Amino acid sequence: MAFSNLEKALLLKLGIDVARNPVSRAAVKTAVSMIGRQAVAPTARVGLGLARRNPLAATGLAGLAAYEAGLLDQFEQPFEQAVRAVDEVVVQAPERRRKKRRTKFNQAVSMGMKAVKNSTSYGKKGTINNAKKAFSAVNKVASKLNKGKKVSPKGPTGVIKRAISRFFPKKKPVRRTGKSKINITVNR
Repeated sequence: MAFSNLEKALLLKLGIDVARNPVSRAAVKTAVSMIGRQAVAPTARVGLGLARRNPLAATGLAGLAAYEAGLLDQFEQPFEQAVRAVDEVVVQAPERRRKKRRTKFNQAVSMGMKAVKNSTSYGKKGTINNAKKAFSAVNKVASKLNKGKKVSPKGPTGVIKRAISRFFPKKKPVRRTGKSKINITVNR
């Protein structure tokens, strides 16, 4: 079983980073029981040897022993509050973003590809044998219609034009009624 957030925080306060250098709970318990057995003077040297060989485990054992003995109770509440605050911040749902709106051009290209698929222009009905070429043609027709240019009504371009022309209404030309003549006279 892994250490709880509170135990990790307490061990971190003591200088033991359990997150970076993981130590199992069983190893800590074993070390604590070894420390209890090593309380006898002759075997104390073995405990020091263990601490020298594995300082991380020894520090973890010391921290766990202090926690079990109740020496860390004074630090428990502030850490518990800090851990809860962090958990609350992490658990909050992110604000929802509005879905990105599809552009008219994008919709037109989609409809054009559907029209190409349903026609026999680029292979039999229901299939497109050269998707790259078909997409290129659809994109070109949509771009021309978007700019207000003319497109051939025959062949594959005509099929595409009929399918997507509703997305790009014809733009009426701007008429200037008051044409004025400018006379420039040059002094000789």
